[in-house]
Amino acid sequence: MKTYFFLISAMLLGLQSCSNEKPNQNLEPSSIVATDENTKELQQSLKDVAAEEKRLEAEAAANMTTMSFKELTHDFGTVLEDTKHVYNFVVTNTGKKPLNILSVKASCGCTTTQKPEKAIAPGKSDIIAVEFHPKVGQLGRQDKIVTVIANTKPEMVVLNIGAMVKKNPETEARIATN
Repeated sequence: MKTYFFLISAMLLGLQSCSNEKPNQNLEPSSIVATDENTKELQQSLKDVAAEEKRLEAEAAANMTTMSFKELTHDFGTVLEDTKHVYNFVVTNTGKKPLNILSVKASCGCTTTQKPEKAIAPGKSDIIAVEFHPKVGQLGRQDKIVTVIANTKPEMVVLNIGAMVKKNPETEARIATN
């Protein structure tokens, strides 16, 4: 119904703009008058929306749990460029519902992650593997962020990794021979 209304309105507007007549310059702005009936309808709509939001929040809260990490930060120390370094962050479900790790994302392409594929039962632990592989020329202090999103409140936890990256003599030799 709304589609037809908009189509007809657009056609009428188009017809008016194509005619040679000048548009009426003294058009009064239209107004909507609040009546008791439409005010009650609006109030009921707002109550319905609030009730639905409350229901959805309760449903989401019923499936929430809590988690903790043994550590939130890991420093690999001094490493060489173009080498792989893996650290396993231990995550524990400290709540009463299964813990679902929804996503684990790294802030840089030199860092990859692997999350648990199955839900973690209450009281149990699993690992989030983080691999840091500094590229050739990615030297100096490197600090990266890994974002973990789960069915918890707060829903996001930030893990940090870091390293001091030095030039790799083997990489230089390999580049020189090519």
